[in-house]
Amino acid sequence: CKTIGNIVKNSCRQWGCRNGDNTSHTLSPQLASLGAWIVIMTAQAVTTFQAFKATLKRDLLIAYKRKNDMVNPFMFFLIVASLFPIGISPDPDRLAEIASGVLWISALLASLLAMDNLFRSDYEDGSLEQLLLSPHPLYFLVLAKNISHWLVSGLPVALVSPLVAYMLNLPGESYFTLFITLLIGTPVLSLLGSIGVALTVGLGSRGLILAVITLPMSVPVLIAGTLTVQQTLNGASLAGYLAILAAMLFAAV
Repeated sequence: CKTIGNIVKNSCRQWGCRNGDNTSHTLSPQLASLGAWIVIMTAQAVTTFQAFKATLKRDLLIAYKRKNDMVNPFMFFLIVASLFPIGISPDPDRLAEIASGVLWISALLASLLAMDNLFRSDYEDGSLEQLLLSPHPLYFLVLAKNISHWLVSGLPVALVSPLVAYMLNLPGESYFTLFITLLIGTPVLSLLGSIGVALTVGLGSRGLILAVITLPMSVPVLIAGTLTVQQTLNGASLAGYLAILAAMLFAAV
């Protein structure tokens, strides 16, 4: 009860009440969602699937309230991809050669930028402790948080990638392959990044350490995704490369 009280106290200080008055008894929708989530996490009669859905819904609601966390990775992806033609060469043939690598590197850096928000707020308000104390398997609760994180930061990048590929003069036959590889690869980046976030969540300044832990694990995904798009341009079969990406996703989950 003491832990739950601290969570509500910290959350009220962070989100406040709907009318902006800390003395009001009308809770904001975000704080009400947190309270409902705590009840579900501590209830013995609730199934694991219901706890999974409650965690996913709560994280999506928090992401919707913090629109900066949604927009920043997306805009970072666009900015990085747009700077490569300026720094390397605006020649269309040259851009077509490096477009797949540029897009995958931009997606990797955007994923790394969004990683810091995965467990930070939960650690600060104490709700991360409720995940550990919950009677439900921790694996499914953490998986729900990772899915929510990918829906907010990874999926928009995959959806907008064909438009950026057109800007970089990538041949049209590679657009669908690029979209599929990012659709499979960005969840892997999120899942691998969550390992580094979990190891560094208690540190005050963890940006560099998080990059050192996460980037080496992400290199195989980067190579596989880039080669898959390149093989489309060469007319080769993509079954093997897509199978490798799918195996990476399976192993990461």
